Amino acid sequence: MQSAGRRSNWWRRRSGLGARETGPLGAAEAAARLESRLEQLLRAVRAGFPVAPAAHAVDYRCSCGRVGCPAPAQHPLSFAWQSQASADTEQVTRWLTRDPDANAVTATGRTHDVLDVPAEAGRLALERMDSLGVAVGPVAAIGEDRYLFFTTSRSALDEDEWWTSELDTSPEDVSEHPGLRWHTRGSYVLLPPSRLADGSTVSWVRDPDRTLPDPLRVLDVLTDACTAVGAVAVGEHWLIG
Repeated sequence: MQSAGRRSNWWRRRSGLGARETGPLGAAEAAARLESRLEQLLRAVRAGFPVAPAAHAVDYRCSCGRVGCPAPAQHPLSFAWQSQASADTEQVTRWLTRDPDANAVTATGRTHDVLDVPAEAGRLALERMDSLGVAVGPVAAIGEDRYLFFTTSRSALDEDEWWTSELDTSPEDVSEHPGLRWHTRGSYVLLPPSRLADGSTVSWVRDPDRTLPDPLRVLDVLTDACTAVGAVAVGEHWLIG
């Protein structure tokens, strides 16, 4: 508890936002909001997820300033995000201190992979996994659109049997994995408390400190759930049919 208190005081000093009695009410509320965002992000960091700062929404646009940004508020700030991604709590705290509105991504294919499905399929899969007694790891929701299922990643011994996320963009047989993206080496996903340009947020459905399950067992349930809700692929964009 003492360490949490010290971090809270340090956060207020670094952000330049005081308590109610030392500043206006708006500043105190802003400090509380920023501290809440930091704590949400550090939950993932403490679970061992490597994190990198990402662009955020500015008046329904992307903070990167790119005209027609294809993924507003959903991409890393730096092209070097893979080497930048860190699970060091102090480093991540410094990033958020410098840019309190920044979103966050976690690099996949290192400590974890992520199976990404339409939200309708994700909710159905969770119900089935609970009823079947299938281990469920961390799960996050991107607004009302997508569910992210965190699993273990492949090991170096599996190199001949696994692929990079670039190869997953256009699967040879889409019918086997309808509506599904497998984020592994070379990919990333958003983390709570990220906020998208449309105002929707990324939130935890199942806590990030859960034990990561084997991806193949989760994949079986997710594939069936995607088929059940009619998820189909159109080009490189997964949609509900």
